[in-house]
Amino acid sequence: MELLRRKKNLILQGPPGTGKTWLAKRLGYALIGTKDTERLLALQFQPSLSYEDFVRGWRPDGRGGLRLADGAFLEAVQAAAAEPGRPFVLVIEEVNRGNPAQILGELLTLVEATKRGPEEALRLAYPRSLDERVYVPENLYIVGTMNLADRSLALVDLALRRRFAFLTLMPELGPPWRAWCIDHGVPPALVSEIGTRMDALNSVIAEDRALGPQFQVGHSFVTPVGEDAMSEEGWRRWYSETIDTEVAPLLAEYWFDDATKARERTAALRLQV
Repeated sequence: MELLRRKKNLILQGPPGTGKTWLAKRLGYALIGTKDTERLLALQFQPSLSYEDFVRGWRPDGRGGLRLADGAFLEAVQAAAAEPGRPFVLVIEEVNRGNPAQILGELLTLVEATKRGPEEALRLAYPRSLDERVYVPENLYIVGTMNLADRSLALVDLALRRRFAFLTLMPELGPPWRAWCIDHGVPPALVSEIGTRMDALNSVIAEDRALGPQFQVGHSFVTPVGEDAMSEEGWRRWYSETIDTEVAPLLAEYWFDDATKARERTAALRLQV
């Protein structure tokens, strides 16, 4: 929280299933002081997203013409500027799924913590008037998430890295996770077995030279979220279905060139009958 307040911009990075989005939104609400959906805007970057979508661009006006329309980022800037005494948070999921430098344009400079204010205001690529200048207010915070295991995503621009703080989330299958599972009805012996098997899998992945720690499988995959009471057999079936339908396909993707290893590691996760 202190890092977010000081830096203004924070990215949570890590393997899949480590709770990045979950934590990003809760950090935002904690900063705001309440679960206020009016002051927290969440969106996701994707390959086709452009500056014109995110900041400002021309849009059809429904009458055969075009109008200049503000995107989500300028809407957040305007909302924060209208209430300078209250924090606003923009949560951007999958930051590296788009091209942040292209999407942000000149505003990449203005999100920097030391450049927040009217004296740093810049003219936009699509100004509404010759004298319009825009700046990012002090009370707008940005929290992004970044999946380190997706090879199809671009490397993050160094200019973006300089303006954001980065925190890495890794799989956590220790006492807090075990206590959560037990509180939700998972038998303690089964929790211990699941934790042991997942830890063993993540050790193999971390030591694989073609993969590494950023490809580990997060705890979210094997964390119950509902309140339904189940028997031990029900919980064992829940875990087995999770392995077969979520983890096994992921491992097959990781070891796409070594199907035998993918099958072996999947088999090692399955419970003894």
